[in-house]
Amino acid sequence: MKLREIAALAGGTCEGDPELEILAAAALETAGPAEVSFVANRKAAEAAQESRAGCLLVPRDFPAGRTVVRCADPRASFAAVIEVLHPQPRPAAGVHPFASVAADCEIGAGSSIGAGCSIGPCVRIGKDCVIHPNVSIYHDVSLGDRVIVHSGCVLGADGFGLVATRDGYRKFPQSGRVEIESDVELGASCCIDRAALGVTSIGAGTKLDNMVHVGHNCRLGRNVVVAAQTGFSGGVVVEDWAVIGGQVGVGDKARIESGVVLGSGL
Repeated sequence: MKLREIAALAGGTCEGDPELEILAAAALETAGPAEVSFVANRKAAEAAQESRAGCLLVPRDFPAGRTVVRCADPRASFAAVIEVLHPQPRPAAGVHPFASVAADCEIGAGSSIGAGCSIGPCVRIGKDCVIHPNVSIYHDVSLGDRVIVHSGCVLGADGFGLVATRDGYRKFPQSGRVEIESDVELGASCCIDRAALGVTSIGAGTKLDNMVHVGHNCRLGRNVVVAAQTGFSGGVVVEDWAVIGGQVGVGDKARIESGVVLGSGL
C-alpha cells in the first residue's frame, strides 16, 4: 500500500515520498521502515521521536521533519488502514453442518452460522451477519443486518423474574422477546435475556465487550459501548452514545442518559 493511498484512505495529506510502499501496520514502539503506526496523544508524540516507523498517522499540528500523514483523527484512520493491510478472514456464508437451526428461522443472504450453534424457532437473522461457533439463540429473537455475535453468547434466555410465595419462589413467566438492530457486535459469552413481557432491545451500532449481561426488558440505545463484565438489571434504559466501563453494575430500572460516561468498577 503506497503512502498516497494511505493518505486518501485517511482523508489526510502526506508529507514524504507518495510512492513509499507500506507493507504492514504495527505498534509505535516496534514499527519498522516498511510499517505504519499512529500518534494520538502527547505521550505517543514523545515516543514517536524514537520510532522507526516508515510512516506515522499524526494530528495536523504534529511537528514537521519525517514521513507522515496528517489527518483529523489518527486513531480512527489507523483502524481503517489496518482493515486494508490486514484483512480479517470472514466465515463463508451459510449454515455449518454441525449447527442446529429450527425449520421456521429466517436467515438473510450472506450470513454465516458457525459450528455448534443452536438457533431456535421464530428467529430472524438479517443479511451479512456472522454468528460464530457455539452461540445459542432461543426462540423469538431478531437480529438486524451485519450483526456479529461471538462464541459463547446466549440470546433470549429467560430473565431472572421470581415471585415470592408462602411455599417458596415461583418463576414469573418470561414471555417477551429480544430485538437486536443492525451493526451490533456482541463479545464472547454475552447474555441477552428476553423480556418478561414486551422487548429487550439493543440499538443499531452498539458494541458489547466480552461477558456482558443485559437483563430482561432492558433498552440499550444506538452506538452504546459497554466494556467487559458489566451487568444491567431488569428494565434498565441506556440512551444513545453512552459509554459504560468494565465491571459496572446497574440496578433495576436505572436510566443512563445520552452521552454519559461511567468509569470502570462502579
